[in-house]
Formats: sequence, structure tokens, C-alpha cells
Amino acid sequence: MSGAATGDDDPAVVALGGGHGLYATLSAVRRFTHDITAVVTVADDGGSSGRLRAELGMLPPGDLRMALAALAEDPEGVWARTVQHRFGGTGALAGHSVGNLVLAGLAEVLGDPVAALGAAATILRCTGRVVPMSPTALTIEADVSGLEADPRVSRCIRGQVAVATTPGKVRRVRLIPSDPPTVPEALAAIEHADAVILGPGSWFTSVIPHMLVPDLRAALMHSDAVKVLVLNLAAEPGETAGFSAERHLHVLSQHAPDFAVDHVLVDSGSVPEGREREHVARAAEQLRARVTFADVAEAGTDRHHPGKLAAALDQLVRQPRPELAGLRVEGRHPVQQVRSVSGGKERVSWR
Repeated sequence: MSGAATGDDDPAVVALGGGHGLYATLSAVRRFTHDITAVVTVADDGGSSGRLRAELGMLPPGDLRMALAALAEDPEGVWARTVQHRFGGTGALAGHSVGNLVLAGLAEVLGDPVAALGAAATILRCTGRVVPMSPTALTIEADVSGLEADPRVSRCIRGQVAVATTPGKVRRVRLIPSDPPTVPEALAAIEHADAVILGPGSWFTSVIPHMLVPDLRAALMHSDAVKVLVLNLAAEPGETAGFSAERHLHVLSQHAPDFAVDHVLVDSGSVPEGREREHVARAAEQLRARVTFADVAEAGTDRHHPGKLAAALDQLVRQPRPELAGLRVEGRHPVQQVRSVSGGKERVSWR
């Protein structure tokens, strides 16, 4: 693992999310620690995951598979590429990912989805481990406006794919069931974490759902870990179309009004200097967070650069806690705008 940290001082990091957003976070985090737990959403109902979920009654494996691939010993090696490989053609296997089928088989043989993920991680020689946020497959339901003639009227949309692709404006999301259990391994990892990272990812279907699982939310709120929220580089068509960085923060606060984080990490290229950054900083006050602006994007894309993101996260995770430095005032962090970590340059040359 090029540039990876070694030694006993590796921070214990828990990363929460799903899909490509979590893949980006894990690809970055593995560069500065080996002690990683990925806690993954389990509400996907589309594609291969949706088919296996419906036919076998299993947890949707797609997001779990992607997290495993991100943590594989060699993410570009034959095994990682094979688990990510999707069958073509028009037969029964068409559209299925190899890794999804492997996880389905392991879950049936071992009788436990967490054990199945552990076995798959052993095959891939993963750095860290992957666990679902709940042992129960969940359903996302959303209130969406803009689908009726009266813009004030909301329609209830059910299912992750439907919510992610709706042409309307998502106002609020819920989970069905509303009080699902949490995997004990996820709670234990958060309890012992040095840092917790939430985002980036599909805001309503991969990020916010973690705050809607009661035990998971309580564990996050009571954790002493440094908490970092990584914002998306751009609004996502359908799910968050037209959302500014500021709006992303407001929506998270609305769904979890008592949740606080230490840092909000924002790509410096996605929010112009001046008034827009001031708005982001004010929105971060709802989360009692400090805002850091840093260059974390792959040039010319809406994707996070693993090396740049690693450098920014490593710096935030390892810096002294604000309250320990005497900076906490009446239970809140002073909002500070940092245009770019290390003056716009990476402190470490991550490859």
C-alpha cells in the first residue's frame, strides 16, 4: 500500500456512508492508518443488489462490496477487479457483480452477513473491516415536493433508487423500519474510535440514513472521537439538484438537530471565496463545527482525489481537539475559515 502508515500510532478511524462516496473516503483513509472500520448503508433496492435482496432476502450487497474493494490489499489487483466485475449479456447473470454473488453465497454458507463480510475481507486481504449499519435491509422513504401542481404539496416516494432519481425536491427522508437494530460491531468501533468520518456520498440515501438509526446516532453523539463531515464536490442530479454546500449542512442539521461535528471539510474549488464561504461557515455553526477549505478534488472532475483527501483528513484527525486547546465556548466551536490546509499545498506527498 503506497504511502500507507505503519506502526502502533495508527488512529482508529470509522468511516460511514455508501457507494462511491465511501469508496473515496476509504481510498484516502487507508493511506494514513490500518485501523479502519467501514459502516455501510443497507437500503439499496436497485440493480444487482435489489434483485438479490428481493430473491434471497439478504442485505443489499453492492455498497458493502465496494467498501471491501476499496480496502483490498491491492485495489487494482485481479481479486479486487474481479469482485467489482459486472456480468454482461442478457441471461440470468446479466448485471450482477461477481462480488455481490460471492457475498450472497458466503452469507448463506455462514448464516451471518457480518461473518460473510469478514470472510470476503480475508480473501481480499483487506486493510480494516467492513460492517453493515444494520443487520436488517432497510427502505428509504422521502417527502418530495415539486411533483404536484401545487409546489407546497409533497408526495411520499419510497425506495432508494426512486428517491435518488426523483425529479422533485427531497424535503425529508425516513427509514422503514424507523427503529432498526444496529450491528454490535459498528457500535463497538465507534465507541473505541479516534476519528469518525461521515460523507461524502449521496446525501439523502447514503449519508443522512446513518443519523436515522437510533442506536447508531446515539453512539455517534456520545463518542469522544474527532468527527469530520466531508462535503460533496457538487450537487447530485435528482437527489440534491441545485443544493449549495450550505444547503447540504442545513439538511443534515434538520434531520439530526442535536448532532455535532468537529470539522467540516469542503473542497476549496467548489465554494468561491467571499460571501459563499461565509454562508457555509454560518451553516456549520448548527453542527458546532469549524470549516476547513482544502484542495481535495481530482482536477476537472467532481471526484475526490485520494491523496489530497488523505492529506486533509490526516491533518484534521491528528490535530489537537478544540476543547483541549481551550477553544470551545459555551459548548460550541468558534467557526474558523481555513482557505486551504498547508497553505494550499499538501503537507505530505501522498501518491
